[in-house]
Amino acid sequence: MQEIEISSWATLDALKKVADVIETVGDLHDSHQMSVFCVIEDDYLELCYTDSATNYLRRYDDEEEFEEAIEERKEEIEEGLYDEDFKDEEEEESDEDLDFKEDSDDY
Repeated sequence: MQEIEISSWATLDALKKVADVIETVGDLHDSHQMSVFCVIEDDYLELCYTDSATNYLRRYDDEEEFEEAIEERKEEIEEGLYDEDFKDEEEEESDEDLDFKEDSDDY
């Protein structure tokens, strides 16, 4: 696998236009990262768009490595979304459980 940093989404978009898109993983709105897995001629590529870190282009050596990367990225995105949802639920519960006005009369 080879990786290079890409500073512009426009560059990634230009590559995506000429490629055969195989799968898109993630969403910039939910996970702040989106990976577009695509093929150009004999090159297996991942175009990574992110709004919180550096964008990159990865080239995989073969189809097997490419497929493994798709599954790995899916797991990473799901874990990130689960962690965010868990934190949000935890914050909501802690705010709802405490009503300082009612509790102060009991003590």
